Amino acid sequence: MQVYLTALGCRLNEAELQTWADEFRAFGGHITNDLQTADLMVINTCAVTSEAARKSRQTIRKLHRKNTRAKLVVTGCYASLEKEQAQELLGVDMVVGNADKKKLPELAKEIVEWSSMPYAATEPEETALFVRNKERAFIKIQDGCRYRCTYCIVTVARGDEQSRTIDDIVAEVNRLQTSGVQEIVLTGVHVGGYGSDLEVSLYELVKAILEQTQIPRIRFASVEPWDLPENFFELFKNPRLMPHMHLPIQSGSNRILKKMSRRCKSETFLSLVEAARKVVPEFNVTTDIIVGFPGETEDDFELSKKIISQANFGHVHIFSYSDREGTKAARLPDKIDNETKKARSRELHQLATIEKIKSMKSVVGDVQQVLWEGTTQRSEEGVYRVFGHTENYHKIMLELEQPINIANQITECKIEGFSEEINCLVATLVNPESIQSDQLFITQVE
Repeated sequence: MQVYLTALGCRLNEAELQTWADEFRAFGGHITNDLQTADLMVINTCAVTSEAARKSRQTIRKLHRKNTRAKLVVTGCYASLEKEQAQELLGVDMVVGNADKKKLPELAKEIVEWSSMPYAATEPEETALFVRNKERAFIKIQDGCRYRCTYCIVTVARGDEQSRTIDDIVAEVNRLQTSGVQEIVLTGVHVGGYGSDLEVSLYELVKAILEQTQIPRIRFASVEPWDLPENFFELFKNPRLMPHMHLPIQSGSNRILKKMSRRCKSETFLSLVEAARKVVPEFNVTTDIIVGFPGETEDDFELSKKIISQANFGHVHIFSYSDREGTKAARLPDKIDNETKKARSRELHQLATIEKIKSMKSVVGDVQQVLWEGTTQRSEEGVYRVFGHTENYHKIMLELEQPINIANQITECKIEGFSEEINCLVATLVNPESIQSDQLFITQVE
């Protein structure tokens, strides 16, 4: 049985794919990247914005067009919020809401003729993750959110908070490491709220992973800034915890943050960034900012510009606000016109780009451990290049004399400079002999 899995939206959706991949494999299924050969297609949808919901519908139709023979299962936030609409889309055989996601592989078996061999007949300790991503695994540590930001529909779609136990997560990390994974990303709807239903905390989980596993690199998906205790950044003294966090601020204006029902003021946020950089000076903070929220004045917008400069973000995801039916913000007065939102978005993008380059250039001259990702590429000029990420999650490139496949290797590198041409850092190897060069594999860049 050939199973094709795909996701839109957040890292949590990607993490759920991995869980299902392992479960389908336990039933004797085979995870495939070839849509044409699939007997079963599963799409984990997104509905964080109206545009995301539209893309979810578009992708569902596209999957069916490309393989009309396969059974199609739709799940995720769009499937939960618009279940009847999803069921009516051409080609959809089953809709599984977020509440039933844990049972998805079992439910999906009901609509296909399942005749594969059982798990006992397969090799132990294998992982379906290698079909999608060999270097980095997303681990779902919890689901749901107890907060209700006025613009957010995800909390409605995902429901109450449910955390996995520390023992369960540690066991998964150890399984992934045995399979060769070098880096994990802890993800969820409300990562910082991990353990609220189990009387444990994110701090305790991270300590357990550091103590009970040997996974080389640990990262976080988006974490709400108000959830972190004062001593949290002390954990980053351990070099296995990568010095980067995505902390969404959403606006630099406290007035707008209050209208959003956010629980962090701009000055508190900046103090948090300062605390992180006291422990690791090159700590990279990335963030989200919404422009054009109802009632946003020019003064409010200027405060968002100001915080980008003050925090020296390594990257800013900028979103133009749009009404999402079912949220409180959709009912707020004083909507901002589209032209104003577009102009403000352009201005923020320009400023964020300047700060991003400044942040990247600040690590030039440093020596860091780099995880290389994907295959070696040959440019039109005949140069062999491989890309990866620094410890603080800046994109970096290494030029090689031969088309050696060094994917999933961690090497010590000196950061030599910043390339304006490809908009990333440039590395040289500190110990070239450390490269494991038993494989030659190359893709031609078109």
